[in-house]
Formats: sequence, C-alpha cells, structure tokens
Amino acid sequence: MAKARTQYVCSNCGHVESKWVGRCPACNEWNTLEEMAATADRASTRTSAPMSRSMASASRLSQVETSNSDRLVTRIQEFNRVMGGGLIRDSLTVLSSPPGCGKSSLALMIAQDLAQQGYKALYASGEESASQIKHRADRILAGISDNLWILSDTSMNNVLRHIDAIDADFIVTDSIQTFVMDGLDSRPGSPTQTMQCASELLYTAKNPARPRAVVMIGQMTKENELAGLRALEHMVDTVLLMDSNTGEEIRSLYCSKNRFGSTGEMGFFSMTESGLVSIDNPSAYFMTKREEGESISGSALTVVREGSRPIIVEIESLVSRSFTPYPTRIGESLKRDQLNTLVSILEQRAEITLFDKNVILKTTGGLRLSENAVSLCVIMSIVSSVFHKGIPGDTLFIADVGLTGELKKVPSLESRVKEADRMGFRRVFVAKDAALHTQEQLAIQVNRCKTVKQVITAVFS
Repeated sequence: MAKARTQYVCSNCGHVESKWVGRCPACNEWNTLEEMAATADRASTRTSAPMSRSMASASRLSQVETSNSDRLVTRIQEFNRVMGGGLIRDSLTVLSSPPGCGKSSLALMIAQDLAQQGYKALYASGEESASQIKHRADRILAGISDNLWILSDTSMNNVLRHIDAIDADFIVTDSIQTFVMDGLDSRPGSPTQTMQCASELLYTAKNPARPRAVVMIGQMTKENELAGLRALEHMVDTVLLMDSNTGEEIRSLYCSKNRFGSTGEMGFFSMTESGLVSIDNPSAYFMTKREEGESISGSALTVVREGSRPIIVEIESLVSRSFTPYPTRIGESLKRDQLNTLVSILEQRAEITLFDKNVILKTTGGLRLSENAVSLCVIMSIVSSVFHKGIPGDTLFIADVGLTGELKKVPSLESRVKEADRMGFRRVFVAKDAALHTQEQLAIQVNRCKTVKQVITAVFS
C-alpha cells in the first residue's frame, strides 16, 4: 500500500509545498496554502484521467469534415453573436461574472431554449437545490420543456452518470468550483478538484463518438478574474464574461477567448424582474427617444463599435458654475484623464472658458466609452450645455480630436455612417480627410470639417 503523506497546495496558483508556509513562494499570496493528503504512488489516481480513455488516431487535416450543423443555434440573438453563431457541439465553455450579474439565469435560458428545439439539456447545480432552480425557472421562463433535466448534487461522478443516462446534448455545471471527484482528498474548489472535474467534462464534450456542448459556470474573485488556475482558461474553448455597472440594469456579455469566433463581439442584455432580456437593437436602447424637432441642451449623438457592430450612443453633459477653487470633473462613462484632455482642448482651441465650471458626463444606458471616435461628440455635448442650446436630434458626430483642435479620422467610419443612415439620421460631422466610398448611395448629409471650432460654428451659427 502506498505510504500516505501530507502536502500543501496553493489555492490560488496550485503550487505545492511539503510544509505549510504563510506566503506562497510562487504567487506571493498570503494564507492560500491548504493541507491535503497525497500518496507516493499517484498512478492509481491517474487511471481515470481522460487521456487514458481512448486511443485516438491521427487524420489528415484536409480530410476533416466541418459544417454549420455542428453549431447549436439558440434563439437568444445576443448570445449567438458573442459565440460566433451559436454553441459548437463538441465544445467546452466557461461563463463567469460577479455575483448577482445573471450568469445562472442566462445559462438556464440557454438550456430551456435548446430543450424547446428538441435537444436534451441537463442543468447540474452544486450550489442550489432543485426547488430553488424551479422557482427561478417559473419566474424567468415562459414554459419549461420536458427535455430539460435538473440535478442538484456536488458529485461530478454522479453528473457524468446522468449525462450518459439522459444522453444529454447540452450540459450546464453551476458552478464548477462546487463539484468534487471521488478518490481525491481535497476540498471543493481546490485546484486539484476543479481541474479534474473540468478534465472530465472536457473528455465528455470532445468524445468523437458522442460530442456534446458543455457550459461551466465559474466563480469570480474580488479582482473580477475567473477563480482558480489559469490552466482552466487554457483548457476551455471559450471564456465568457458578463459585466454590469453598479445600479444599472444593463448587462454586457463578451468573450476573452473564443476558438470558434471573434473575441471582439459584445452582447447586451437588460436585467428585469422576469430575468435577462436580449437587447437586439442597441442603437434604439442607448439613446433617448424624443419628438421630432425636439432638442435638449447637453445631449449629443455618436456611433461606437462593439465588436463588428456599430451602435448609436447618446452622450449627456452638464456644465455648471463651480464655487470651489477646483471644479469637479466627473466622467461616469469616460476616463477622467480623457475628459480633462478634451476640456483643455475646448478651452485652448475653441476659446470656451471652463476653468470655473463643473463638467459632468455620462451616457444613456451607462455604456462605457473606450474609443477615441467619441471625442468630438463629447466636446459638442459640453459646448451644447455651455451655450444652453440643443443640438438637432438628427445630427451625429464621428471624429477624434487632436491636441491641435484638428479632427482626426477614425476606423470603420463607413459602417458607422451606414448605421446612422439606416436609423434615419440626416447629418453627420466627420474629419475633412475621412474617406467614404459609398457616400453617394447614402441619404445622410456628410459634413467634413478640419477643426473643432468649425464644427461648433456650423452647429451653433
């Protein structure tokens, strides 16, 4: 019989020490080493590893067959967009988000949607009871399909048995850090347990005789990173992350890794009392609907790009007199340094006094602004608030602004202008040297300006 001994494994990076130390030598985290039993002979524990289950044979890459039917396409359009068209049958995906963001609700909605299409779906939870999941399903789902099974258990061995018994096409494990494999003497959530459970699910998904789509819900650390070893992210095919601003109902879904599509796509959902609602037309969501001809001071419109999709966004500014030596600069959706830079350009190049003014900036819907293409729109929103004059609601601004006050070209301008034209806007301001190859085919009027001062004069003349 193998001689038992004790070892200490770091729960953050997986580093192994023969004795306990307060600080992990590998990742420098404090109090992360946990005691666990080990044996001198580990061969017996490796017999169930996925690598020994099958003897795969090599084949010519040119002879490997692929087709669009390998995807499980849901009726949740924003999820399909982020995934690149749907779930691949033999894929392993991890979905993570801060607590309460809606990852479990989204996974349950996907399982229900696929079940209604005739696929067999298994939702295995190690955190909630079956009755809790049923209560959530009654609240967020219009109906519950007979092809949807629920399992409340922390044993990964039992989950694997139910996958084979049901012959499931789609599996959800919520969350992967709560499951354990028999024969491993470590607590749930430890690197050993998490990686072994994920390895079993990887084999289940990649089995050439019976491919399946698997989604693992992963917990997130306080640093907003996926909990566990980095090796878990390397193992899976897709890493999905869901984010939300505090107090906002908007949820953004994006992927940091995707072997079957682009990592730049982003999907938007609205969190309501009845669960997540897919926002299929974000351009209509991120701007205020007003009557024709109505304009409000401090409001300006631009077009941003999230992945391959252009989205019209409304930027709102409020400029007020400051009674302190240091005026307030608040950019809820924009970095403060970027806001201060644009304010300085406005003062120096457009001769608008703001040194004694508070400037507050936000976007409708709470969308974060990360592109330089919004610079002109931010400036025009501030100018509109300073002049107490509204900008016509059929006007947009798409350009970067340099420190010289000159307008700069932005990438993907053509698709942005086409989106504005599709939404019925009549006028757009761009840089003078911006290239538009299909301008003659558009109904929207394209105004080319060299400096920000020319734009201000053209709008508020």
